[in-house]
Amino acid sequence: MVKETAYYDILGVPPAATCEEIKRAFRRLALKYHPDKNPNAGEKFKQISKAYEVLSDSHKRDLYDHGGESGLRDGQSGHHGPAMDIFSVFFGGGCRSQSRGDRKGKTVTHHLSVSLEDMCNGATRKLSLQKNIICPKCKGSGARQGVAVQCPKCRGSGMETHLLGQMPGLMHTLQATCSECQGEGEFIRSRDRCRVCSGRKVIREKKILTVHIDKGMKNKQKLIFHEEGDQSPGLNPGDVIIILEQKTHPIFQRNGNDLVMSMEIGLADALCACRQKVHTLDGRTILVTSRPGKVIRPGDIKCIPKEGMPIYRDPFQKGNLIINFQVKFPDPGWLPINNLKQLQGLFPPRPQPTLPGVMEEVTLSNYDPSEDHKHQGRREAYEEDRDNEFYPQPMQCQTS
Repeated sequence: MVKETAYYDILGVPPAATCEEIKRAFRRLALKYHPDKNPNAGEKFKQISKAYEVLSDSHKRDLYDHGGESGLRDGQSGHHGPAMDIFSVFFGGGCRSQSRGDRKGKTVTHHLSVSLEDMCNGATRKLSLQKNIICPKCKGSGARQGVAVQCPKCRGSGMETHLLGQMPGLMHTLQATCSECQGEGEFIRSRDRCRVCSGRKVIREKKILTVHIDKGMKNKQKLIFHEEGDQSPGLNPGDVIIILEQKTHPIFQRNGNDLVMSMEIGLADALCACRQKVHTLDGRTILVTSRPGKVIRPGDIKCIPKEGMPIYRDPFQKGNLIINFQVKFPDPGWLPINNLKQLQGLFPPRPQPTLPGVMEEVTLSNYDPSEDHKHQGRREAYEEDRDNEFYPQPMQCQTS
């Protein structure tokens, strides 16, 4: 990552711009802000020239990327590089000693949907993708073997000069984008184009990537395949990044290296020792038990150590299995009334309420919200009828 981007911003290019992109951007801006064409843009033209002078030199650009302008000043003490020749920008040349090794093509990202079982046990997936590769026939030139690709009109500069007028001792010219190659500096006639890539320099190829999902990998984890992306002449191949997308599991939720699940048990398991089986992600069946006499309350959270997810790059270590218990009570009428006293005798004595001398005993009943709404509607209708009875509507005059 570059420390400062001011010079890149002046030229309107990203920090990863290639030599040719920087040169084209400078040509475009130099034509627009050159003092001969725009007398009021002298300061702007100086900024553009300074930015290009730094970014077109691989040594200066490296100093600027790592240390900004201060690093550039420190690194240039005692170092005198060649001065920028603007004329060479328009008539060939340009970036000097630009290394190709640190320039890469575009990075491509793919999302791969994987199950929680795959992340627990490990898996291998095949991913098919299409990418550009340099044409093996023309080696990325876009032309038949032996054919020159440099534009004959601008001699590879991408610009052409127009003579506007001439006076004694003075000649007026105008620089413009080459009409033959549209500023690219290359021109290939139709009959000279490579018959494999049709002059595009690259062809499409199907690529199969083998994706290894290691035990313990996590959601959104990235796998990088270096230089497996698109190829382009003058650039190193880009990378392919695979992002793992974890599917929703019907039983388990993942929390770091722990697995969380809900378990519904009956009242007998809650009071008289739990015995429930659980099918694990690695295909085993474990019996979950609690000690006799240990009561499990609704909402209790218990833990089984080392039955969670394997730890990434240390798969023999595992997280915990966390169980959130829900207790299901029996349905009404499950026990005969004459056995209730016997059951009550098994429970601890319950406190008896202190009763006053005069009291009224009421019985619980089930609550149905829909019935309550019906009663409310009937009451409102009744009150409306009473209002109409005591406050009759005024009589309307009858017209003939």
